[in-house]
Amino acid sequence: MQEESTRPSVPGLVDRFGRMGMDLRVSLTDRCNLRCTYCMPEEGLAWLPKQTLLTDDEVVHLVRIAVERLGVTEIRFTGGEPMLRPGLVKIVTDTAALSPRPKLSVTTNGIGLTRLAGALAAAGLDRVNVSLDTLRPDRFEALARRSRLEDVLTGLRTADEAGLRPVKLNAVLMRGINDDEAVDLLSFALEHGYELRFIEQMPLDAQHAWRREDMVAGEEILAQLRSVFTLTPDPHLRGAAPAETWLVDGFVGMDGEPAKVGVIASVTQPFCGACDRTRLTADGQVRNCLFSEDETDLRGLVRAGADDEEIADAWRAAMWGKRAGHGIDDPTFLQPSRPMSAIGG
Repeated sequence: MQEESTRPSVPGLVDRFGRMGMDLRVSLTDRCNLRCTYCMPEEGLAWLPKQTLLTDDEVVHLVRIAVERLGVTEIRFTGGEPMLRPGLVKIVTDTAALSPRPKLSVTTNGIGLTRLAGALAAAGLDRVNVSLDTLRPDRFEALARRSRLEDVLTGLRTADEAGLRPVKLNAVLMRGINDDEAVDLLSFALEHGYELRFIEQMPLDAQHAWRREDMVAGEEILAQLRSVFTLTPDPHLRGAAPAETWLVDGFVGMDGEPAKVGVIASVTQPFCGACDRTRLTADGQVRNCLFSEDETDLRGLVRAGADDEEIADAWRAAMWGKRAGHGIDDPTFLQPSRPMSAIGG
């Protein structure tokens, strides 16, 4: 393994395996207005202290460094639930004004879209990813511990009408809970022109209760879909995209292109070899992998008055230390101490 001293003097985010960090996930809050069983306990969590959170200006400052100095081309705002961040629209406005302009998206539970979709579109947001694990109100309430399914569905329609397309849906199937809904979810997405991605459940819950046997694997999901739909491998190169996609024969998306469905098989078929992501937590820590055990404190550098190049170089060093893979199948694997809501998706 190469040592830190051999890190190349290049402006971008590169690791020892030649992967470039082009995609930045920025968590804006660890708080959420749902309590999904695979994410956090019903009573919620001990939220990050307010004084530790990046201010709106600090978020934009670090995003600007990522775009202008480190070659980041895509920004995804996440949480927790990013719609709970009061400054979200202003953050999107300021990020959209950067040059070169990055692609901008938000991952959300959808509840706030009815209120904010229009303003976010006007601010420069390109599209949204919305979590939707079930179409049944009783199951939604059991999974999310809130009766908000209709609010999510209304938010989807509002986002589509505001032009935040393609509207992408993220669904996690869990054995014995909603594992019989793959076909229904795809039928719903096809009917409305949304793009659906199934995601294997990952060991990122706050309760550390994840069990592999409860996870519905990508191949199982595809078998369900193929019992009803004809799927053809997507001829476009996957590149660094986390989802492997298939064309759904006989269906067309809102853009007139063939309809697609994707599977993000992070556990059974990891895509670490092509990963181009880096993450910034709501309290200003850089993580080079969702499952990283290490973080680099950029908030401290910002508040200490470090210049942009010093911050950029600390970020480069963090990326250089990225491991080859997440190691879920390794016997020594340890689930991150931070849950997903505190890391950012």
